[in-house]
Amino acid sequence: MSEVIFGVRPVIEALRSKRREVFEILDSSGDKEVLRLAREKGVSVKKVSRKDVDDVASGVHQGIAVKVAGYPYVSLGEILNGSEPLVVVLDGVTDPHNLGAVLRVADGAGVSGVVIPKDRSAHVNATVVKASAGASEHVRVARVTNLRRAVDEMKDAGIWTYAAEGGSKVSHTALDLGGGVGLVFGSEGKGVRRLVREGCDGTVSIPMLGAVSSLNVSVSAAVLLYEARRQRGF
Repeated sequence: MSEVIFGVRPVIEALRSKRREVFEILDSSGDKEVLRLAREKGVSVKKVSRKDVDDVASGVHQGIAVKVAGYPYVSLGEILNGSEPLVVVLDGVTDPHNLGAVLRVADGAGVSGVVIPKDRSAHVNATVVKASAGASEHVRVARVTNLRRAVDEMKDAGIWTYAAEGGSKVSHTALDLGGGVGLVFGSEGKGVRRLVREGCDGTVSIPMLGAVSSLNVSVSAAVLLYEARRQRGF
């Protein structure tokens, strides 16, 4: 099954990544980096009008789109198979722009992978790829049927899991984020569901000094993930 992703940076990252097959580029931009990578990878480039790209892209495309194989999800076991995994778990993040932003942060922080539920969640589609600036093409994402069961599996593998929660008395700088760690983030408004939170080893919060009580999920992920990296000798 193929799909279309669009935008200069997403197309470049799709070409740079080896995670899914690239079939054909539809180009009205003449972007030199895209054309260079296409030649190197042996990918066909079809010169088209901007209107032709309009017809296949579902957002701002900068004059370029690419036909690729479907997104290559991985198993949870693949994400956990490594030394001291750093894992992001998303509970109920349904906005594709938020998912894309989290994937961009996850790639920058070098996480082992991101875990999302099959239901009640955005999935990796063209909008997510664009919002991630193509970072989605380099991050391993697992879709699981039962998120609580996935958290239990992580704990069985020796990974300490913590739910990001505004009311927690434990600050992100006071928590030991070394070793195998899973960080669970919920949707804005509802947060992490009770059943998932109860499966975690604890909760963690980011101190808020202003009038607003919480951060966007991607910003929260960035703060916690880079604190984890700092503690690991980033």
